[in-house]
Formats: sequence, structure tokens, C-alpha cells
Amino acid sequence: MARSSLTLAALATAAVAGLDVVSTTPVTSGQGGRFDSALLTIRGGDQLIVRVPTAREAEIEQSGDLVALRALTGGSRKRLPFEAPEFLGQAPIGETRGIVYRYIPGYPASLESLDVSVDLAESFGRAIAAVHSLPTSVITDAGLPVFSATESARTARTVKDRAAATGRVPTELLTRWSLALEDSALWQFQPTVIHGSLGPESFLIAGERVTGILDWSNLKVGDPASDLYWLSSVSREESATRVFAGYNAGRLGPVDRQLRKRARLYAELEIAKWLVHGSDLRDPAIVEDAVGMLVGLASTAQADLLNPLSTDTGRVMAIDEVEEMLKSTPRPEPVAARDHANAARISDDD
Repeated sequence: MARSSLTLAALATAAVAGLDVVSTTPVTSGQGGRFDSALLTIRGGDQLIVRVPTAREAEIEQSGDLVALRALTGGSRKRLPFEAPEFLGQAPIGETRGIVYRYIPGYPASLESLDVSVDLAESFGRAIAAVHSLPTSVITDAGLPVFSATESARTARTVKDRAAATGRVPTELLTRWSLALEDSALWQFQPTVIHGSLGPESFLIAGERVTGILDWSNLKVGDPASDLYWLSSVSREESATRVFAGYNAGRLGPVDRQLRKRARLYAELEIAKWLVHGSDLRDPAIVEDAVGMLVGLASTAQADLLNPLSTDTGRVMAIDEVEEMLKSTPRPEPVAARDHANAARISDDD
């Protein structure tokens, strides 16, 4: 049974000394019932959020979130054009604990939010770019994970190999992924600070700007493309392009020209992960769902040959091969000769 907002308010007063709550409202935040949450208004008008995990998985996530938020020092937060949750206190309840944060104005975004306006879509990009532009010392000083470009590629390759081992991935996709994973140019990037769990629901928005980003439990140094893969699900390509435009405008450092290709690869490998998950659980419903998505993806990839994941433009042809190809290729008649022939035909007709 969900805890009442009054229970959560009482918990908050135990977590934060001197807290004077004047009103409380239950919060539904799209968390799928993983947290009991309430919005608290305290004397003076400020608002806070109190959250209690309802499952072990949510509790682990919340613990990781606290570690990450402590890594975001005051100086780091000033670099961000949005707010990150601010931890205020905690108190035990049952076998878990409740956490109190300062409230961030705004409402959870969705994929459809990107279609609202150009300014809002670009605000998403600038918000992500700001995270990626943080100094990596934010991560190393806190002892959080650091992954090199080589390690990122190795992790992606492991996902591909495990999915391939199920025997349910279309050959076209395995070839497509293998080419991308073996393309050294694709993996020549500078690792950055990344959120690690970004999706549309991670963003809070108000008006035409991002006001906050939530769920920081996977904060680390890694491939910036892994924070952008979810854009492949956007229904309107121009909306995703606007996000990337905002990202490129706000990003400090060299331009990563292969960013969007790797993001697409990660998006496709998310389906592979779903297949592996279903196979590990021996759940035929999940497996068949994943296989259906992979078949659809294979069809889409075949129809979109002009946008491969790999940067490789194909095998370089030898000179004799080029000459042979030119011999077998019909050539248009030179313009002067064609005009002369046309003039002769006209003269004959006369």
C-alpha cells in the first residue's frame, strides 16, 4: 500500500531539522510505482520533494543518485543551465529510507515535447552539452566510473556478441553492427562526463526550456553518444536534428563528427539488450517482442542504405578494376557530336 502524503510529510520533518510543513500533496511522477513521493510546502513558501523507494531496485538507484549528486559540487552546478536535485536530508522508514530534496519547478518531458518548439528542442541539446562539458575531475574526484573509448567499444561488442549467441538476430543487423564496431574512425572520441541514464522522462521542462534533470545514479565518464541514443525514437527527424544543433552549439571542446552514428548504434543495441534480457530470464514473451523489433529494424536498415552506421565508404578499387568498370559503363554521346548529328538529320529531312 502506498504511503500517505501525511506520513511522508512526517518523515520529512524527521529528515530535516526545523522543517515546518504547511501543506502536502501526493506526487505522480511517472516512476511506475517505484517511489512513494509527496510535494511539501514549508513555511515561507519554499517547496520540497520527499521520496521513499518501494522496491529494492529503486532503493539501489536512489543510493547511486545520492553519491552522484554529492559529486556535483556548487561549482559544477553553476556550469549547468538547469537545476539538478539538491539533497537536504534522509530518515529511516521500515527497512528503507526517505530522502528529501529541494523541489525543481517543471513537469516531466516526453518524446513529443521535442516537437513543441525549436527553442525547447535546442534547450534539450544545450542541457546535455552542459553535462558533457563538465570537467572530468568531477567524476574522478568522487571515485565514480571512468570508461575509455576502447572500453566503450568493447562493451558494445559484448552486447552484440551475446545477442548473436541467441541465434535470433537477423544476419543483416549482425553485419551492420560488426562493421560499425570494427570501424576505428567511429570510436575515435574524447570521453566526457555523461549522465548515463538519460531519456525524455529524465528532463523537467517549463515553457520552452529545460529546468532540471533527474536520476543521476549512473553518472560517470564515458561515451557522450550514450546520452543521445534515445533521440532515435523521435518520430520527427527534424526534432532530433534540432536537439543535436543545440548540443553542438553548447558543447565545449572539439566536434565529434561520429556522435550521431554511435548514438544510433546504441539505440539499436538497446533492442539487442532486451533480447538478451528475455533470453536470460527464459521469457518467451520478451524474446518474441525483441525479435519482432529486430526484424523491423533490419527492414528499416535495408531501406536506408545511404545512412550506414560505419564510416567506411567501401573497398578501395585497384586501377585495373576502375578501368574495367569504365569500359563497361555506357557513356553519353559528346554534346558537339550529338548536335552535329541532329543538324545532319534535319538537313536530310529538308
